[in-house]
Amino acid sequence: MFHSIMTTGTDFGEAKSNPTHLWLTLGRMTGVQIAASASVLGLTALAPIVAETLGVGAYWIGYQVSFIYFAGLFASLSAGSLVQRLSGEAIILVELILLIAGLLLLVTAAPALMILGSILLGIAYGINNPASSIILHKVTPDSRRSLIFSLKQSGVPLGAVVANVVLPALALWLGGWQAAILMLAILPLLLLPATFRRMIRANPPSRSASKGVFATAIAEQQAVLRDPSLRTLAALGCLFSAMQLTVTAFAVVSLVDIGWSIPAAGLLGAALQIAGATGRVGWGVVADRWGPFRVLSMLGFVGGTLSCALYFQPALPVPVLSLIMICLGACASGWNGVFLAAIARTAEPGRVGAATGAILSYTFVGVIVGPSVFALIFHILGSYQLCFAVFSIPGFLGGILGVRRHLKNKIVRT
Repeated sequence: MFHSIMTTGTDFGEAKSNPTHLWLTLGRMTGVQIAASASVLGLTALAPIVAETLGVGAYWIGYQVSFIYFAGLFASLSAGSLVQRLSGEAIILVELILLIAGLLLLVTAAPALMILGSILLGIAYGINNPASSIILHKVTPDSRRSLIFSLKQSGVPLGAVVANVVLPALALWLGGWQAAILMLAILPLLLLPATFRRMIRANPPSRSASKGVFATAIAEQQAVLRDPSLRTLAALGCLFSAMQLTVTAFAVVSLVDIGWSIPAAGLLGAALQIAGATGRVGWGVVADRWGPFRVLSMLGFVGGTLSCALYFQPALPVPVLSLIMICLGACASGWNGVFLAAIARTAEPGRVGAATGAILSYTFVGVIVGPSVFALIFHILGSYQLCFAVFSIPGFLGGILGVRRHLKNKIVRT
């Protein structure tokens, strides 16, 4: 299906036995991930001053985020067709070009062009993980897959730090939000030459039995639903992404709601993001020893318990509440690398990118639906604490699904 993955056994082994190539590839893929995450979150970090320029309320930034993630959802669905026609490096090259183009359209401050730019950023974000999973799968030894994929996924919170910490300072220093957004294009621009060279050296894909985008998307979804492990991963992606986005979106505002100052709440929010980044790496190490489904199950149960504990948020001492929030960040945002590595372990050879794209479409559904459902529940209940308690359910459901699949896989192996 995809010639650059289905290389000969010798080539595949040689690629995996070259540690220098592994770390260079990991560094480049992490850089791409940072660029994608920072670009997607750029306007949200500068929402008040962007809204002032456009003459709208800051809440309108929510629509821009929706455009990004809806575009990402459909791009992820079409990833199976893309990997049949392009090498992983070619997809990364397209992603970098889309990131640059999207950022250039954002700085026009013309609403129609900003919408188009947001769609381009969403497409770039949606094709990122299927392509990078193909590339990393080729060079990563089986015994270190969860760690390597988790290190790459640490680029997500690092990109958030760039957006939330660096961009406001740049906007102040450069005298405007447009110049700050434009600076985000530097990283994808720097990554273009190396990616282009790697694309030229890559084996051309086999174009036999290529299907249309729609037909391929349906075929990949059918393949996911037929495989019990992939089906479980699709459900986990939806549940865990919903829990993660609600934690990151509402943690700071819930602290302000119970009387914390905005700087103090923001500081704890930043600590939560850092815990997510370090948690991804730590859980990757654990998953390489314990197995991905066991770790994903544990993260679901622990994350659900900690989310439920936030029901008592107003009564908890500051040190205890801070510890709970940081640990919740490590669990609710620390699952992604283990999750992507589990897809790479489970998918058939040559179908890693396609399976990743198909399963990540469910993750995008969780990203889109989770915060909206949280907001609806808050509108009904009027309490962030009750909402966090309700949103412990996705964690517990994920824990049950993960342990169930781990035990069934264990029975099959024995």
